[in-house]
Amino acid sequence: MKTASTFALVLGLAAAAPAFGQAKVFDWLPANDEAVRMDPANYHTGRTYNPGPQGGNIHVDIQAQRPVTIALTSAGDWNLALQHPEMIGRLNYLCVREHVIRTTYLCDLPAEPMTLIIHDERNHSDRAVFAGLAATLDVNEKVDRAVAVGVTTVLTGQDSATRRFVAPNDVHIQYYRWTCISNCFPPEFQWIRQVKEKYVLTSFLKIYGGFAPERDGEQVSVKIKSPVPMVVAILPSDVADQLHGRADALETAVEKSSCQPRGVQSLQFQCTFNASDGPQSLVVGPEPGRGAPPHKKAEIEMLASKCVANCAALADKQ
Repeated sequence: MKTASTFALVLGLAAAAPAFGQAKVFDWLPANDEAVRMDPANYHTGRTYNPGPQGGNIHVDIQAQRPVTIALTSAGDWNLALQHPEMIGRLNYLCVREHVIRTTYLCDLPAEPMTLIIHDERNHSDRAVFAGLAATLDVNEKVDRAVAVGVTTVLTGQDSATRRFVAPNDVHIQYYRWTCISNCFPPEFQWIRQVKEKYVLTSFLKIYGGFAPERDGEQVSVKIKSPVPMVVAILPSDVADQLHGRADALETAVEKSSCQPRGVQSLQFQCTFNASDGPQSLVVGPEPGRGAPPHKKAEIEMLASKCVANCAALADKQ
Protein backbone atom coordinates (compact mmCIF):
# COMPACT_ATOMS: atom_id res chain seq x y z
CA MET A 1 0.00 0.00 0.00
CA LYS A 2 1.15 3.54 -0.71
CA THR A 3 0.06 6.84 0.81
CA ALA A 4 -0.03 10.29 -0.78
CA SER A 5 -1.14 13.40 1.14
CA THR A 6 -2.36 16.74 -0.17
CA PHE A 7 -4.17 19.70 1.31
CA ALA A 8 -5.92 20.58 -1.94
CA LEU A 9 -6.99 17.45 -3.78
CA VAL A 10 -9.51 17.93 -6.59
CA LEU A 11 -11.83 14.97 -6.68
CA GLY A 12 -12.85 14.04 -10.19
CA LEU A 13 -12.61 11.45 -12.91
CA ALA A 14 -9.12 12.57 -13.85
CA ALA A 15 -7.89 12.01 -10.31
CA ALA A 16 -9.45 8.58 -10.31
CA ALA A 17 -7.51 7.36 -13.35
CA PRO A 18 -5.18 4.51 -12.37
CA ALA A 19 -1.43 4.76 -12.81
CA PHE A 20 -1.42 1.77 -15.16
CA GLY A 21 -3.87 3.38 -17.60
CA GLN A 22 -2.56 3.59 -21.15
CA ALA A 23 -3.32 6.26 -23.71
CA LYS A 24 -5.22 5.41 -26.86
CA VAL A 25 -3.03 4.61 -29.87
CA PHE A 26 -4.08 5.88 -33.32
CA ASP A 27 -2.89 5.06 -36.83
CA TRP A 28 -3.97 5.22 -40.48
CA LEU A 29 -5.95 2.18 -41.62
CA PRO A 30 -7.24 1.46 -45.16
CA ALA A 31 -10.76 2.68 -45.87
CA ASN A 32 -12.55 2.54 -49.24
CA ASP A 33 -10.70 2.63 -52.56
CA GLU A 34 -11.45 3.65 -56.14
CA ALA A 35 -10.38 2.35 -59.55
CA VAL A 36 -10.51 5.23 -62.01
CA ARG A 37 -9.98 5.33 -65.80
CA MET A 38 -8.82 8.64 -67.27
CA ASP A 39 -8.21 10.00 -70.73
CA PRO A 40 -5.65 12.77 -71.40
CA ALA A 41 -6.55 16.04 -69.60
CA ASN A 42 -9.38 14.37 -67.63
CA TYR A 43 -10.17 15.34 -64.04
CA HIS A 44 -11.38 13.01 -61.30
CA THR A 45 -13.35 14.20 -58.29
CA GLY A 46 -12.15 12.30 -55.26
CA ARG A 47 -13.36 12.31 -51.69
CA THR A 48 -14.55 15.53 -50.05
CA TYR A 49 -13.14 16.03 -46.55
CA ASN A 50 -14.93 17.94 -43.82
CA PRO A 51 -12.36 18.75 -41.13
CA GLY A 52 -13.30 20.23 -37.78
CA PRO A 53 -12.73 23.78 -36.51
CA GLN A 54 -9.03 23.04 -35.99
CA GLY A 55 -8.55 21.60 -39.49
CA GLY A 56 -7.32 18.07 -40.11
CA ASN A 57 -5.12 15.93 -42.34
CA ILE A 58 -5.41 13.20 -44.95
CA HIS A 59 -3.50 10.10 -46.05
CA VAL A 60 -4.12 8.63 -49.51
CA ASP A 61 -2.15 6.12 -51.60
CA ILE A 62 -2.32 6.78 -55.35
CA GLN A 63 -0.96 4.68 -58.20
CA ALA A 64 -1.32 5.65 -61.89
CA GLN A 65 -0.18 4.21 -65.21
CA ARG A 66 0.57 7.71 -66.55
CA PRO A 67 1.59 10.88 -64.66
CA VAL A 68 -1.14 12.70 -62.81
CA THR A 69 -1.35 15.85 -60.70
CA ILE A 70 -2.95 15.60 -57.25
CA ALA A 71 -4.32 18.56 -55.31
CA LEU A 72 -7.08 19.73 -52.99
CA THR A 73 -9.42 22.63 -53.57
CA SER A 74 -12.44 24.16 -51.87
CA ALA A 75 -15.43 21.82 -52.23
CA GLY A 76 -17.74 24.73 -52.99
CA ASP A 77 -15.44 26.15 -55.66
CA TRP A 78 -15.02 22.73 -57.27
CA ASN A 79 -18.76 22.09 -57.46
CA LEU A 80 -19.17 25.45 -59.15
CA ALA A 81 -16.34 24.68 -61.58
CA LEU A 82 -18.04 21.43 -62.58
CA GLN A 83 -20.90 23.57 -63.87
CA HIS A 84 -18.51 26.07 -65.47
CA PRO A 85 -15.44 24.09 -66.65
CA GLU A 86 -13.63 27.24 -67.77
CA MET A 87 -13.09 28.05 -64.07
CA ILE A 88 -11.07 24.90 -63.33
CA GLY A 89 -7.75 26.48 -64.31
CA ARG A 90 -8.38 29.47 -62.03
CA LEU A 91 -9.10 27.59 -58.81
CA ASN A 92 -6.85 27.85 -55.78
CA TYR A 93 -5.22 24.50 -55.06
CA LEU A 94 -3.61 23.15 -51.91
CA CYS A 95 -0.85 20.53 -51.53
CA VAL A 96 -0.21 20.24 -55.26
CA ARG A 97 1.80 17.15 -56.29
CA GLU A 98 2.77 16.89 -59.95
CA HIS A 99 4.07 14.05 -62.17
CA VAL A 100 2.80 11.35 -59.82
CA ILE A 101 2.97 7.69 -60.77
CA ARG A 102 2.96 6.21 -57.30
CA THR A 103 2.82 8.10 -54.01
CA THR A 104 1.45 8.38 -50.51
CA TYR A 105 -0.31 11.74 -50.54
CA LEU A 106 -0.42 13.69 -47.27
CA CYS A 107 -1.87 17.12 -46.63
CA ASP A 108 -2.87 19.30 -43.67
CA LEU A 109 -6.37 20.66 -44.24
CA PRO A 110 -7.83 24.04 -43.34
CA ALA A 111 -11.07 24.25 -41.41
CA GLU A 112 -13.33 24.04 -44.48
CA PRO A 113 -14.62 21.29 -46.80
CA MET A 114 -11.92 20.29 -49.32
CA THR A 115 -12.20 18.01 -52.35
CA LEU A 116 -9.41 15.79 -53.65
CA ILE A 117 -8.77 16.36 -57.38
CA ILE A 118 -6.72 14.16 -59.73
CA HIS A 119 -5.78 15.50 -63.16
CA ASP A 120 -4.32 13.49 -66.03
CA GLU A 121 -1.31 15.55 -67.11
CA ARG A 122 -1.32 14.45 -70.77
CA ASN A 123 -2.47 16.95 -73.35
CA HIS A 124 -5.43 16.18 -75.56
CA SER A 125 -5.70 17.32 -79.14
CA ASP A 126 -9.37 18.12 -78.70
CA ARG A 127 -9.74 21.14 -76.39
CA ALA A 128 -13.38 20.28 -75.87
CA VAL A 129 -12.43 17.39 -73.62
CA PHE A 130 -9.95 19.42 -71.53
CA ALA A 131 -12.35 19.53 -68.61
CA GLY A 132 -13.71 16.05 -69.18
CA LEU A 133 -14.28 13.81 -66.18
CA ALA A 134 -12.74 10.43 -65.58
CA ALA A 135 -14.83 7.27 -65.32
CA THR A 136 -14.94 5.47 -62.00
CA LEU A 137 -14.94 1.73 -62.51
CA ASP A 138 -17.66 -0.33 -60.90
CA VAL A 139 -16.46 -1.89 -57.64
CA ASN A 140 -17.01 -5.30 -59.19
CA GLU A 141 -14.92 -4.48 -62.25
CA LYS A 142 -11.18 -5.00 -61.95
CA VAL A 143 -8.82 -2.66 -63.75
CA ASP A 144 -7.06 -5.53 -65.48
CA ARG A 145 -10.41 -6.78 -66.85
CA ALA A 146 -11.25 -3.29 -68.09
CA VAL A 147 -7.94 -3.16 -69.92
CA ALA A 148 -8.57 -6.56 -71.46
CA VAL A 149 -11.86 -5.53 -73.05
CA GLY A 150 -10.18 -2.59 -74.74
CA VAL A 151 -11.76 0.83 -74.99
CA THR A 152 -14.92 0.39 -72.95
CA THR A 153 -15.59 0.25 -69.25
CA VAL A 154 -18.59 0.01 -66.93
CA LEU A 155 -19.55 3.17 -65.06
CA THR A 156 -20.84 3.20 -61.52
CA GLY A 157 -24.46 3.99 -60.76
CA GLN A 158 -27.72 2.32 -61.55
CA ASP A 159 -27.57 3.15 -65.25
CA SER A 160 -24.98 1.00 -66.95
CA ALA A 161 -23.19 2.79 -69.76
CA THR A 162 -20.15 2.39 -71.92
CA ARG A 163 -17.51 4.92 -72.74
CA ARG A 164 -14.86 4.95 -75.43
CA PHE A 165 -11.37 5.95 -74.26
CA VAL A 166 -8.70 7.41 -76.52
CA ALA A 167 -5.67 6.58 -74.31
CA PRO A 168 -6.79 5.12 -70.99
CA ASN A 169 -4.82 5.84 -67.83
CA ASP A 170 -5.91 3.56 -64.98
CA VAL A 171 -5.52 5.08 -61.52
CA HIS A 172 -6.02 3.37 -58.17
CA ILE A 173 -6.87 5.49 -55.12
CA GLN A 174 -6.64 3.96 -51.66
CA TYR A 175 -8.15 6.14 -48.93
CA TYR A 176 -7.20 5.82 -45.27
CA ARG A 177 -8.95 6.70 -42.04
CA TRP A 178 -7.34 7.89 -38.82
CA THR A 179 -8.62 5.56 -36.12
CA CYS A 180 -7.83 4.03 -32.77
CA ILE A 181 -5.90 0.74 -33.00
CA SER A 182 -5.02 0.05 -29.36
CA ASN A 183 -6.44 0.85 -25.90
CA CYS A 184 -9.54 2.15 -27.66
CA PHE A 185 -11.95 1.51 -24.81
CA PRO A 186 -9.98 2.00 -21.60
CA PRO A 187 -11.66 1.45 -18.24
CA GLU A 188 -13.42 4.50 -16.81
CA PHE A 189 -13.28 5.30 -13.11
CA GLN A 190 -15.33 7.39 -10.73
CA TRP A 191 -15.09 8.30 -7.07
CA ILE A 192 -17.74 6.38 -5.12
CA ARG A 193 -18.50 7.46 -1.56
CA GLN A 194 -17.89 4.75 1.05
CA VAL A 195 -18.25 6.76 4.26
CA LYS A 196 -19.63 10.19 5.14
CA GLU A 197 -20.48 11.11 8.73
CA LYS A 198 -20.43 14.00 11.15
CA TYR A 199 -20.42 12.64 14.69
CA VAL A 200 -19.95 13.78 18.28
CA LEU A 201 -16.40 13.09 19.43
CA THR A 202 -15.76 10.59 22.20
CA SER A 203 -12.64 8.83 23.39
CA PHE A 204 -13.74 5.66 21.58
CA LEU A 205 -12.52 4.70 18.13
CA LYS A 206 -14.83 4.83 15.14
CA ILE A 207 -14.38 1.87 12.79
CA TYR A 208 -15.92 1.85 9.30
CA GLY A 209 -15.70 -1.43 7.42
CA GLY A 210 -16.94 -2.65 4.08
CA PHE A 211 -14.22 -1.47 1.71
CA ALA A 212 -12.49 -4.14 -0.41
CA PRO A 213 -10.16 -3.22 -3.30
CA GLU A 214 -11.31 -4.78 -6.58
CA ARG A 215 -8.07 -4.29 -8.52
CA ASP A 216 -4.41 -3.52 -8.07
CA GLY A 217 -3.71 0.18 -7.71
CA GLU A 218 -7.18 1.05 -6.40
CA GLN A 219 -7.22 4.43 -4.69
CA VAL A 220 -9.15 5.72 -1.73
CA SER A 221 -9.47 9.32 -0.65
CA VAL A 222 -10.04 10.27 2.99
CA LYS A 223 -11.03 13.69 4.32
CA ILE A 224 -10.97 14.53 8.03
CA LYS A 225 -11.95 17.69 9.90
CA SER A 226 -11.82 17.75 13.69
CA PRO A 227 -11.37 20.23 16.54
CA VAL A 228 -8.71 17.97 18.11
CA PRO A 229 -5.74 16.03 16.67
CA MET A 230 -6.91 12.69 15.32
CA VAL A 231 -5.41 9.35 14.41
CA VAL A 232 -6.66 8.18 11.02
CA ALA A 233 -5.73 4.82 9.54
CA ILE A 234 -6.93 2.28 7.02
CA LEU A 235 -6.24 -1.19 8.36
CA PRO A 236 -7.06 -4.75 7.32
CA SER A 237 -10.59 -5.41 8.55
CA ASP A 238 -9.57 -8.43 10.64
CA VAL A 239 -7.05 -6.22 12.47
CA ALA A 240 -9.47 -3.31 12.88
CA ASP A 241 -12.14 -5.60 14.33
CA GLN A 242 -9.80 -6.47 17.19
CA LEU A 243 -9.50 -2.83 18.26
CA HIS A 244 -13.00 -2.59 19.71
CA GLY A 245 -12.50 -1.84 23.39
CA ARG A 246 -8.72 -2.30 23.08
CA ALA A 247 -7.21 1.13 22.69
CA ASP A 248 -3.87 -0.29 23.82
CA ALA A 249 -3.64 -2.32 20.59
CA LEU A 250 -4.07 0.76 18.39
CA GLU A 251 -0.41 1.84 18.36
CA THR A 252 0.86 -1.57 17.26
CA ALA A 253 -1.78 -1.89 14.54
CA VAL A 254 -1.22 1.61 13.17
CA GLU A 255 2.54 1.19 13.05
CA LYS A 256 2.10 -1.66 10.56
CA SER A 257 -0.06 0.44 8.22
CA SER A 258 1.34 2.65 5.50
CA CYS A 259 -1.94 4.57 5.38
CA GLN A 260 -2.02 6.31 8.76
CA PRO A 261 -1.71 10.11 9.11
CA ARG A 262 -1.27 11.00 12.79
CA GLY A 263 -2.24 14.07 14.78
CA VAL A 264 -4.32 15.62 11.99
CA GLN A 265 -7.23 18.00 12.33
CA SER A 266 -7.92 19.04 8.74
CA LEU A 267 -6.50 16.88 5.96
CA GLN A 268 -7.42 15.16 2.72
CA PHE A 269 -5.17 12.31 1.59
CA GLN A 270 -5.08 9.28 -0.69
CA CYS A 271 -3.93 5.70 -0.26
CA THR A 272 -3.49 2.96 -2.84
CA PHE A 273 -4.38 -0.71 -2.36
CA ASN A 274 -4.06 -3.95 -4.29
CA ALA A 275 -6.70 -6.66 -4.62
CA SER A 276 -4.52 -9.01 -2.56
CA ASP A 277 -4.74 -6.62 0.43
CA GLY A 278 -8.27 -7.87 1.09
CA PRO A 279 -11.06 -6.08 3.01
CA GLN A 280 -10.06 -2.83 4.69
CA SER A 281 -11.56 -0.67 7.45
CA LEU A 282 -11.20 3.02 8.23
CA VAL A 283 -10.28 3.73 11.86
CA VAL A 284 -10.53 7.24 13.36
CA GLY A 285 -10.41 8.67 16.84
CA PRO A 286 -8.72 11.29 19.02
CA GLU A 287 -5.01 10.76 19.50
CA PRO A 288 -4.35 8.73 22.67
CA GLY A 289 -4.07 11.05 25.66
CA ARG A 290 -6.18 13.73 24.01
CA GLY A 291 -9.52 14.24 25.65
CA ALA A 292 -12.56 14.73 23.47
CA PRO A 293 -14.08 18.19 24.05
CA PRO A 294 -17.75 17.94 25.01
CA HIS A 295 -20.34 18.37 22.28
CA LYS A 296 -17.71 18.85 19.55
CA LYS A 297 -18.07 17.04 16.26
CA ALA A 298 -15.67 15.52 13.75
CA GLU A 299 -16.35 15.09 10.04
CA ILE A 300 -15.08 12.06 8.13
CA GLU A 301 -15.49 11.11 4.49
CA MET A 302 -13.96 8.29 2.43
CA LEU A 303 -14.29 7.68 -1.32
CA ALA A 304 -12.98 4.85 -3.48
CA SER A 305 -12.05 4.96 -7.14
CA LYS A 306 -14.25 2.32 -8.76
CA CYS A 307 -14.47 1.14 -12.36
CA VAL A 308 -17.81 2.21 -13.86
CA ALA A 309 -17.37 1.46 -17.59
CA ASN A 310 -15.33 -0.83 -19.86
CA CYS A 311 -14.34 -2.88 -16.84
CA ALA A 312 -13.81 -6.07 -18.83
CA ALA A 313 -10.66 -4.51 -20.32
CA LEU A 314 -9.44 -3.94 -16.78
CA ALA A 315 -9.99 -7.59 -15.85
CA ASP A 316 -7.81 -8.66 -18.78
CA LYS A 317 -4.88 -6.75 -17.29
CA GLN A 318 -5.13 -8.27 -13.84
